[in-house]
Amino acid sequence: MSDDTPLLIETDGNPAPGNHVTGWFDGVGGKRLRYAIFKSDVAVARGTVVLLQGRNECIEKYYETIRHFTDRGLWVATFDWRGQGLSERLLKNPLRGHVRRFRDLEADLAAFLETIVLPETRLPFCLVAHSMGALVALSMAPKLANRIDRMVLTAPFVDLSNQAVPVWGLRLVTRLMRMIGLGWVGSGRDSFPQPFAGNSLTTDFGRFSRNQALYVEHPELRLGPPSLGWINEMLNAIDRVGKFEHLDQIKVPTLLIGAGNDPIVAAQAIESLGNRFRAGRAIMIDGARHELLQEADRYRVPVLAAIDAFIPPDQDDPVSPG
Repeated sequence: MSDDTPLLIETDGNPAPGNHVTGWFDGVGGKRLRYAIFKSDVAVARGTVVLLQGRNECIEKYYETIRHFTDRGLWVATFDWRGQGLSERLLKNPLRGHVRRFRDLEADLAAFLETIVLPETRLPFCLVAHSMGALVALSMAPKLANRIDRMVLTAPFVDLSNQAVPVWGLRLVTRLMRMIGLGWVGSGRDSFPQPFAGNSLTTDFGRFSRNQALYVEHPELRLGPPSLGWINEMLNAIDRVGKFEHLDQIKVPTLLIGAGNDPIVAAQAIESLGNRFRAGRAIMIDGARHELLQEADRYRVPVLAAIDAFIPPDQDDPVSPG
């Protein structure tokens, strides 16, 4: 990887927001991770949104969302997770989504907060995370009370939906494959590009096409199916964050937003989770698919309205969602 400052990639209809800085930071094990900070044009920033992507996502996919926050007077700090986007890949096959240990993702987030967010952005810090990123945030949440004021988790990856194989079967098979050293094996065929019809992500043709074009024109940003090791690590983390002993340690006020027609994450699991820990509450967006921030405006606008009402916190009258 080049020592040059990383660039933000632009495509037709998806220009990069202005007033930004980019760079690299070292994740756990010395993995080189790309980050970007987008500054608002207002004179006094209202705070910073730490934006965490899901699996097979990258900074470029969130330009529209980033503009929404910077227009509100917020800065946005975000990075590409290890093994995806322009951050360092983990396997010889760069398209295979993989993670060796879930705690590596947590350590990368901790390093980002300490080395980039804290010294280079503006208080207060709030966190907006999607899918896998939301699972990492939930797992780390007991340690975030003194760093993050509020969290919003969109379609958090807390359960699987509509699986042909039962979760216990997936857990057993993926664990056995890891034990015999085959955790790097892929979980399915890489079919790309995908048609809009029947997609699991969004009902919005324009945003779907924009994101597909990004990966067609810049395949270095894309991932294929996850490895068996990735699946096993995620299932283990899902089990851990769902336990009352973990949820009871979370003190950061947390808003969970579920998609009512999500073929990837079970919506009822999000709603149930939001009712099981004191710092959290859940709302559902009926009819929406998995990528709430990439959805049609009839779904995306209510999602953004809920986020805007929740962050940044009112410093004079803090409100807990519990």
